[in-house]
Amino acid sequence: MPQGQPEQIPLDGLTTRQRRNRPLTIVHTGSMKGKSTAAFGLALRGWNQGWSIGVFQFVKSAKWKVGEEAAFRALGRIHDESGEGGAVDWQKMGEGWSWTRKSGTEEDHAAAALEGWREIQRRLKAEEHQLYVLDEFTYPMKWGWVDVDEVVATLKERPGYQHVIITGRNADPRLIEAADLVVEMTKIKHPMDEGQKGQRGIEW
Repeated sequence: MPQGQPEQIPLDGLTTRQRRNRPLTIVHTGSMKGKSTAAFGLALRGWNQGWSIGVFQFVKSAKWKVGEEAAFRALGRIHDESGEGGAVDWQKMGEGWSWTRKSGTEEDHAAAALEGWREIQRRLKAEEHQLYVLDEFTYPMKWGWVDVDEVVATLKERPGYQHVIITGRNADPRLIEAADLVVEMTKIKHPMDEGQKGQRGIEW
């Protein structure tokens, strides 16, 4: 059932094709792991469709290498060399870890996050990508570094065919209200409950 069946047909004046092919704002939130993992899974599907993929990480340090980054950079090289799939651009937009912020002041981190958001706004206006992953972007909004109402307005007014996926805990209610698809990751069990630390291939 790749396309699925909607439970109801809205009276919005759109054809089935128009409604199916509208760009989506997607939010992955909640306290459990898997938010970014699910977003990168969607990005893989987009790459296979030939979409240009833009990934923007907001909190992780530039020194932190996640497995998905290496994989997507490789996919980007495949596209550049063979034309298969889509172009990939992976950017680290913030600085430091959310729970330590070891380097720089809070003002530095806030300025870096805001500049990252400004870059995304520029790209949305230019319709540079078909799919954006704004990884851990809920945190700059929660901390007041990026204005939530401005984010919502920008997403609502973005031109063309551009999907946007935002990940992170504690998504603002205004963002949730504006989104088309919202997933909340809830924990049932986790190995860390039994004292097991994260491991290669699972957490990174």
